[in-house]
Amino acid sequence: METRVAVIGIIVENPGSAEKVNSVLHEFSAGIIGRMGIPYRQKGISIISIAVDAPQDTIAALSGKLGRIDGVSVKTAYSKI
Repeated sequence: METRVAVIGIIVENPGSAEKVNSVLHEFSAGIIGRMGIPYRQKGISIISIAVDAPQDTIAALSGKLGRIDGVSVKTAYSKI
């Protein structure tokens, strides 16, 4: 199956949602290349970027599940290849 490379940007505004975010990321770990998390303590949020290489449907499912978590915002940028 053809895969795409993408970056998923996640902002966690509700600290209580962090466990759910990590659970979803673990569920999709097979397609995750790398992850960077930055706690922004002054604003009380966390910023996470995820690099993925997976089928487009899988990336969309991951983004959708993350976006349905309370207090979580998600945006995905796809490569052209």
